[in-house]
Amino acid sequence: MNIILVWNSGIGFGLLSFEQSEIYNLITFLIVIINLIILYLIIKTKDVRAYFYLVILGGSFGNLFDRVYYYSVPDFIDISFKGYHWFVFNIADIFITLGIICLIFVEILNYKKSDGH
Repeated sequence: MNIILVWNSGIGFGLLSFEQSEIYNLITFLIVIINLIILYLIIKTKDVRAYFYLVILGGSFGNLFDRVYYYSVPDFIDISFKGYHWFVFNIADIFITLGIICLIFVEILNYKKSDGH
């Protein structure tokens, strides 16, 4: 594992990085809308999923603050194995990813319960 600073103007893992400010602003606006949807889901959900939505929202708010304040997100965790590098990411990305993985597991478990298997 290496610590290296990379400024990410795209979304997670550097995807959709554009130099044009209109596209950057559009992506930022979409992130705000998605955060509002997640906030709505937190309010409406009455089970364990609400906690996973909160984890996702916390990570997303962290990245959103950086996007607005720095006009980019500082990524700094670089994991490599035998010369192969994963994307550089930050703590907020970890929270978003873990929250999504947990939601997937909850949905799989709920599907199996409702299916009778």
